[in-house]
Amino acid sequence: MATSQKAKSQDLLVSVAESIGSTLGAIAAKADAAKDAIVGGTDTAVKEVKRGASKLVRKSKSTVAKARRSKPARKARASVGSAKAKARKVVRKTVSKARGVARKAKKAATRRGRQ
Repeated sequence: MATSQKAKSQDLLVSVAESIGSTLGAIAAKADAAKDAIVGGTDTAVKEVKRGASKLVRKSKSTVAKARRSKPARKARASVGSAKAKARKVVRKTVSKARGVARKAKKAATRRGRQ
């Protein structure tokens, strides 16, 4: 009886040891996979962020270009240009009138001085 009981307990210990070994192996495999995922994951995440950023830059550049070509933008630029031209014209006319008035005043002063 003692031998059969010894054999049973030995069998039990062997099965417990095998179970513990397989569990430890599974845990080690998962830890290794997690480490690989974390290390490789940072590279992947960085690439994805860069890709997303460059995509955003491309989209924003095309949107700005479209906005520049749009009809309201062209109209606004044209009206600004014409307003600048009108302002320059007004300034030119005002300056020329002021010069003319100054010349007339100078002539009148010199005539008065001669008389």
